[in-house]
Order: sequence, then structure tokens, then C-alpha cells
Amino acid sequence: MNRPDGRLPVADRIVAASYAAGWVVVRRLPERLAGWIFQSIADVMWRRQGKAVRRLESNLARVVGADAGSTEVRELSRAGLRSYFRYWAEAFRLPSMSRERILGGTHASGEQAIFDNLARGHGVVLALPHMGNWDVAGAWLVHKGHPFTTVAERLKPESLFERFLAYRQSLGMEVLPLTGKGGGSGMAFGTLAQRLRAGRAVCLPADRDLTASGVEVDFFGARTRMAPGPALLALQTGAALLPATLWFEGSDWGLRIHEEIPVPEEGTRRDKVAVMTQQMASVFEKGIAEHPEDWHMLQRLWLDDLEPRPADAS
Repeated sequence: MNRPDGRLPVADRIVAASYAAGWVVVRRLPERLAGWIFQSIADVMWRRQGKAVRRLESNLARVVGADAGSTEVRELSRAGLRSYFRYWAEAFRLPSMSRERILGGTHASGEQAIFDNLARGHGVVLALPHMGNWDVAGAWLVHKGHPFTTVAERLKPESLFERFLAYRQSLGMEVLPLTGKGGGSGMAFGTLAQRLRAGRAVCLPADRDLTASGVEVDFFGARTRMAPGPALLALQTGAALLPATLWFEGSDWGLRIHEEIPVPEEGTRRDKVAVMTQQMASVFEKGIAEHPEDWHMLQRLWLDDLEPRPADAS
């Protein structure tokens, strides 16, 4: 909320200024120096073991089946935090990366499924977890000749959200706000459906949706909710639902496009969405298990990790 004089709170101004400085300064640094700076920040944060690091370790413990305080998970969380901060270093530098660097450095498999569908005028929904560098993957798809549409959660302050919007648009992406300025529906679903019916691609992060509309799935042996949007869009428009997983591969990037998730022939609309979302979760589970250090989940995810609402307290 703004102050009575119309100015943003100090904390919001600091956040906005920090990101603005990042986009201006980091892209001008030599790549190795920027990488070293961000890795050093990650290591300091890891040693302090604050709330975000402890949450990352709790999440990774479920992935590898170990205790959150074990040496294995502690080492994995350090690698995970370095991966997360590498994402941010690259995000700040991405507008200055050449087309050749992005295309040559992205090692993709299964990508022909995207190109074949789009060549036939058939829309594609790419659903992905928060892994690796999804912005680089998006820039790769654009450089391959396929601009796409995605959604972004509205950030605070508004100036920060607008900067993120301009940044991703500069990479060739069409970005729709997930909600309107007042927090209501931003009508994103309808626009996404239009793009798919026009034979275009849509990319959606889908490994976390703890709202009431999220679909419950089994994920690493426990229940969570994931976004219904990818399955709903595929069901409503006939687009191909293709899960994708991403990771860092040395100084480059790995990307795998998995097999299409089909629409079930039987069942209600809700049943079909539930089945497709569970299949999507199972693909994510496999990809994350193969590259757990590159899964950037520093928030609560599983339902039994959530704090009970006041109304639930007895």
C-alpha cells in the first residue's frame, strides 16, 4: 500500500531500486565475475540458513528421501541455492546474450514435438516446473522462430512488475498479468485460449498452485496442488500438452520436452483435468529427481507443510 503522500513504502522502493540496478549493472559485468558474485551471495545465504534455505532443504529432503538436516541435503541445498542465484545472474544478463549463445548453449531433446505441432497450426501448451533457467528456454524458443505467450504473477511494487514485463517482452515473449491491478481476474485464460486456437505456443509454470482452484496430486509421496491451467487449456482448445523439464548443464542449459499428455476419453471435465494434472506432476517428479539441485522451490509446497488457517484451529 502506498503512503498518504503517494510514495511507495521504503522496503518496496529498495526492492525496486535493487532490481533496476541489477538489470543495468550486472549485464555489463564479465560473465565470470557476475557468476562469482552471485555464487558468493548464495554461499553467504546458505551458511546463514535462514527461512528460505530451511524451506528449500525441507523440500529437497522429500525429493531425495533423506532427513532435512542430513549432510546430503545440506550439500544439495548449497548446490540448489547456487543454481537459484545463477538463474538470477543470467536473468539480469540475458538481454545482452547473443542469439548464437542461446541457441548453441541450449541442449534440447524432444523439441520436434513442439515444431511439428506448430507447423500443422496446432497449438502447444508447454508446462514446466521452476527449474533451471526458464527465461533462457523461452528465449531459445523465440530464436527458433516461435514467439509464445505466458503469464506472470503481479509483483509489488507495480514498477517492479512493469520492469519484469518489459524485460520478458524484450526477449520476444507476450506476457499476460495473472491478475488485474486490483487483484481480480486478468482475463488471462481467455487470451491464452485464443492464442492456442490460432496455432501458437503457450508456456506456463505449473508446479505450484496452492489456491482453492489448484488440483490435488501425489508428488514425491505426499499431496500438493498444481495448476489446472495447462490441462484445462489443452482440454478446451485441443492443443497438445507437452511437459518440459530444465536444468543447468555445465555453463550451458538442458531442456527436455516430454511426451504429450493425452486428454482421457472418458470422465467428466473435472476428472479429465485431474488425470492430466497428475500425469504432468509425475513427469515433473521424474525430471526433478534427475536434477534436484536445479529445482528452485524455496516456498511451501506440500499441503501438510502449510500453516493451518485460523478458521481451522480448534
